[in-house]
Amino acid sequence: METTPSGTSVGVDDPYAYAERCDHLTDDGRCRFAVEQRDRDPAFAREREHENLRCPVGTDEWEWCDCPHFRARNRSESCVRCGLDGIRMAHTDERPLLENHHLSYKNETELTHEITVTLCRWCHASVHNSWARIDDDASPTSEAIAARETRRAREQAEFGFQSAAERREE
Repeated sequence: METTPSGTSVGVDDPYAYAERCDHLTDDGRCRFAVEQRDRDPAFAREREHENLRCPVGTDEWEWCDCPHFRARNRSESCVRCGLDGIRMAHTDERPLLENHHLSYKNETELTHEITVTLCRWCHASVHNSWARIDDDASPTSEAIAARETRRAREQAEFGFQSAAERREE
């Protein structure tokens, strides 16, 4: 199983199995990196421009792991392991229910890619503190469900309408 530089588990054997698509890939199959960040790798940008900015992975020439600028950050609104959906509370400093979990870590000696998935904080702790895997058949913990439902109740209360007359009577 892949590990962090400090040796803790990231919960997967193959981080690329959880990468849906590169963040730099446009809907029409072009590489946005070659345009927006050409100064970071001019040779790569020139090569992509020569190919009309086509992504080599999209043309089946490469796999995701072959691209030097591959980045996949999951922006899911639920935990990929247990399915807990996140409820954000505006204007609070509460810890979020969902966190980014890094599957791929930068290494000083070799090129690695940024690959992240969304996990609830309970699954995140399980993956790092035990042998739990991201692909385990898991359900949200009772603690996670309680935290979500508490937030959901507060959110519903904020949606309630109270007329000025009702507020005045109170």
